[in-house]
Amino acid sequence: MRVLALADEESPFFWDYFTPDRLHGVDLILSCGDLSPQYLSFLATYSHAPILYVHGNHDDCYADTPPDGCICIENRIYSHEGMRVLGLGGSMRYKPGANQYTDREMRRRTLRLAPALAWRGGFDVLLTHAPAFGLGDGDDLPHRGFKAFPRLLDRWKPACFVHGHMHLSYGGGAKREQFYHGTRVINAYDHYYFDI
Repeated sequence: MRVLALADEESPFFWDYFTPDRLHGVDLILSCGDLSPQYLSFLATYSHAPILYVHGNHDDCYADTPPDGCICIENRIYSHEGMRVLGLGGSMRYKPGANQYTDREMRRRTLRLAPALAWRGGFDVLLTHAPAFGLGDGDDLPHRGFKAFPRLLDRWKPACFVHGHMHLSYGGGAKREQFYHGTRVINAYDHYYFDI
């Protein structure tokens, strides 16, 4: 399955210089947040693939203007052609905001999903905004990853963990790809194609 992952910045590749061939062969689009709803709605008009999204810490506007033609998978598992995608948006709480959580709050979110995960036998892709603690996250509170995410990866061993929030333009710490105990960890900053 060909996947297009998006996060954090509206890519001129799609937004300013779009041609339909850029979505050719894409089976699924995953948005990791902090993108304008108009950008996702624009892509939905040209793509035959479903667009699944979670909220970034700057996506408070989605409450009033959700992206048209896209599917929010916050706190749920969505299946597409047999692939199970678990969505958990938001970042570490560093100021007031609807899509920010403490480590404890994120842990509670994951625990509430335990029955659904057990019933479905886990998930194949973890889709988040923030990274996992210790996996390409930052040292500052706004960019620190959640400790609940490595626990999910250890328990269910999904094929991929796709996140945003860590701009590759930040410098040395952010990585496009890495592996964690067999799980492929992908930073979706701007846009990134991958196969699963």
